[in-house]
Amino acid sequence: MIEAAPDLAPAIAALHRGGVIAYPTEAVWGLGCDPFDETAVTRLLAIKQRPVDKGLILIAGTPAQLDGLLDWQTLPPARRDDVLASWPGPNTWIVPATARVPRWITGTHDGVAVRVSAHPTVVALCAAFGGPLVSTSANPAGAEPPRRLDDFDPALRAAVDAIVAGDTGTQQRPTPIRDARSGATLRP
Repeated sequence: MIEAAPDLAPAIAALHRGGVIAYPTEAVWGLGCDPFDETAVTRLLAIKQRPVDKGLILIAGTPAQLDGLLDWQTLPPARRDDVLASWPGPNTWIVPATARVPRWITGTHDGVAVRVSAHPTVVALCAAFGGPLVSTSANPAGAEPPRRLDDFDPALRAAVDAIVAGDTGTQQRPTPIRDARSGATLRP
């Protein structure tokens, strides 16, 4: 059976007015917002009870949506090629950030965590929004991230402005995070 594409209009409208949305990703439900809207990001961090200094992941539907945000020139070509070869897919990399990436996204780091997803809902959402989104698990800090919408923390669910229908992917755990400079795994 072919699953119908979700109605993205309410989520896109919420994003454009500075809202926070919930959506399915490769493994768990995520929270997202416009990464360039400081008020939206601050609100998302408050909902999640997460400090800004830790930084956030940006998720995109295509590598081109990250153009101008990643300082590829500071990486050896082989390291850049490894990152690009892993996308689209469930691979998050810390890549040196350009000055265009706000501090409320990078936190205290000089890199930015990025992923180009193959999840069809994420790809459609980023295409409809016109760029990358913040992507962080939809759970209060320290709690288990939900794999199903029914498992959402009720207070968190009530705090978001829109929920995009759909199912999470087949990954059993949130995506690994690796350092693009060294290839080292930071989160298995």
